[in-house]
Amino acid sequence: MREALEQRHVRAGAPHLLFEFALFVFKQGWACLFGALMLGALLLTHFWWPAGAPIARYDALTLWALAVQGTLLATRLETWREASVILIFHLVGTAMELFKTAHGSWTYPEPSLLRIGGVPLFSGFMYASVGSYIARVWRGFDFRFVGYPRRRWSVLLAAAIYANFFTHHWLPDVRVLLFALISLLYWRTRVMFRTLDRYRAMPLLLGWLLVSLFIWLAENIGTFANAWRYPAQAGGWHLVPIGKLGAWYLLMYISFVLVSLVSPPRAPTCIPARLGGGSRTN
Repeated sequence: MREALEQRHVRAGAPHLLFEFALFVFKQGWACLFGALMLGALLLTHFWWPAGAPIARYDALTLWALAVQGTLLATRLETWREASVILIFHLVGTAMELFKTAHGSWTYPEPSLLRIGGVPLFSGFMYASVGSYIARVWRGFDFRFVGYPRRRWSVLLAAAIYANFFTHHWLPDVRVLLFALISLLYWRTRVMFRTLDRYRAMPLLLGWLLVSLFIWLAENIGTFANAWRYPAQAGGWHLVPIGKLGAWYLLMYISFVLVSLVSPPRAPTCIPARLGGGSRTN
């Protein structure tokens, strides 16, 4: 369906721009499919899960996530390469969840059997939905990169960011330095994406910020649905502070680098003169 829409001929001018924008929204929604289905399940079970159900709500969410994953693979709406990214995210996210919940950063207030320690297994799929989105949007928009830094530096920085999520509980929090390093490394990088018949470009740093904002909004839906709670929400639900956006930005960076390991960044065949630069991925 996506391929058929891309090949549709639309006359130039306003109709072409409107169709391109509509296709952009459709592709973004398609890339968000896994995450959207998870958020929908969180809300649905929050409002309508029966008290006497034979299994706990959290366990049902885990089984739902497995069913969605299996269906996407069976119908080839998701590739095995993308599934491998989701598995990596599940492992990385679960490890962080075990550590953070042990230190009281947030809690899962409802009972479940399918859990490790205080972490229900569905939580790993919430991280995996971020990886699924990046992998699918990368493929759907045929990403190309101008001025992409060397892979070794991007991987080392991602490892440092991941480590800081743990070490800041005992050592100084160096996230300000990490933000500065991200900016220094990627200030020239442009991501080129194709919605219809031409490539458009935007700063990669801006793209990460926009996606992080949507993750923050999704997090508010998750906490509203009582999927997890922060200590400040113990007395009742309220919006997650906007300052949490910084943590999601750092997580977005880690997510992007992980996807780049299975989908190496490619340079465009023709770089517009106004963009300049090049792509170095060694």
